[in-house]
Amino acid sequence: MSVSQFLDKHFLHFNARELVDSARTYRKFIDDGGKMFVTLAGAMSTAELGKSLAEMIRQDKVHAISCTAANLEEDVFNLVGHDEYRTVSNYRDLSPEDELKLRDEGFNRVTDTCIPEDVFRDIEKYLTVYWREGLADGRRYLPSEMFFRLFEEKALDDKFQVPKEDSWLYAAWQKGIPVYAPGYEDSTLGNIFAARVIDGTLSGHGVIKSGTEQMEALARWYMEVDQHSPIGFFQIGGGIAGDFAICAVPLIVQDLEQDRRLWQYFCQISDSTTSYGSYSGAVPNEKITWFKLEKDAPKFMINSDASIVAPLIFAYILGW
Repeated sequence: MSVSQFLDKHFLHFNARELVDSARTYRKFIDDGGKMFVTLAGAMSTAELGKSLAEMIRQDKVHAISCTAANLEEDVFNLVGHDEYRTVSNYRDLSPEDELKLRDEGFNRVTDTCIPEDVFRDIEKYLTVYWREGLADGRRYLPSEMFFRLFEEKALDDKFQVPKEDSWLYAAWQKGIPVYAPGYEDSTLGNIFAARVIDGTLSGHGVIKSGTEQMEALARWYMEVDQHSPIGFFQIGGGIAGDFAICAVPLIVQDLEQDRRLWQYFCQISDSTTSYGSYSGAVPNEKITWFKLEKDAPKFMINSDASIVAPLIFAYILGW
């Protein structure tokens, strides 16, 4: 029995039914000519979501991505540092002394996964060269474009510790889809970048495009694609990756006063619940008031663990 057959047979109610309905509708949306925008929050790259997301990208099921800068970099960290990672299965039981021991051994913990500090420094060496060149030449880049340059120049090829096919960012580079990373400063490499400005290694911040520049690029992408295809929104987690990206449509409709379609499909996987002012846990219909979603657009909210749910949805869409 395939994964898809298993889901069709057993996932019949509650969040399980919502999962299958969202995947089935996603697949039809793409088959009917729609394009899908995916957002990544949480530690999805550390969870190795690339094993399924990369194939979604290769098979033209994903057409643009907004992610936290941590997800952007951690996909590359995993690509070149996976063998040095450490899994801590009893992470719920760690004492402060255990945590201190991990820190002193050069590890940074994300739930059950400990990332070695050395991998940060290895990537920093390459990016510092790119940052300095860009500043000298007056060029500006999306954060993702720095990694795309690493791939294009094959700078990391002899360092891959997992198949490149398991990297969603590598797949995005190969397919030429845009990847936006708002809030770049909220990441290890964003912190390193700021530190290099402070210590004088870098002459300023201008080489990295700001959040508003990324918003402009996203809005222009939307306006171009919307001329030919409806666009859906698939949100993993909450936070800035989703909140930033979904605002491109009200920007176009309300601030630019253009007659454009709103997002035509919406699905969110989240463990956040509706509460006072929580956007991450807001029900999809709230987005109608903000000119984000069409009234009749298919809407799904799956309250569950994205590291479990997203691969199952992707498997269903891919026909696995």
